[in-house]
Amino acid sequence: MKLLLAAAALAALTVAPAYADCAYPKPPANLPDGNVATLAQMLAAQKKVQAYNHDMTAYLACIKKQSDATIAHQAMKLTPKQIKALEKMEIQRNNAAVDQLQSVANRFNTQVQIYQKKHSKQSN
Repeated sequence: MKLLLAAAALAALTVAPAYADCAYPKPPANLPDGNVATLAQMLAAQKKVQAYNHDMTAYLACIKKQSDATIAHQAMKLTPKQIKALEKMEIQRNNAAVDQLQSVANRFNTQVQIYQKKHSKQSN
């Protein structure tokens, strides 16, 4: 078992440089508070969230492409268990990135709802 873990760790180290080419996008900072934000601030934040979504989609495609290329390139050197470990690592990176993207979207959507609720009361 220790040998398998050591082999998986070694394989992961040889793959790590491949993922270095995939730039992990930074989430937008300081999303506006829907209670006090202006329409201009909300629209600017929307553009930032959309850009982040675009960048994250590109990142996800990049890590998938590089994972597939690494496995294909090293397929003859890796055991099926090592290949599964590399595939699992790519899935975990993907899921973590999607979770962060969803978190940003949820936070922004909450502020949009607050903004809309506040401004619908003001127009009545």
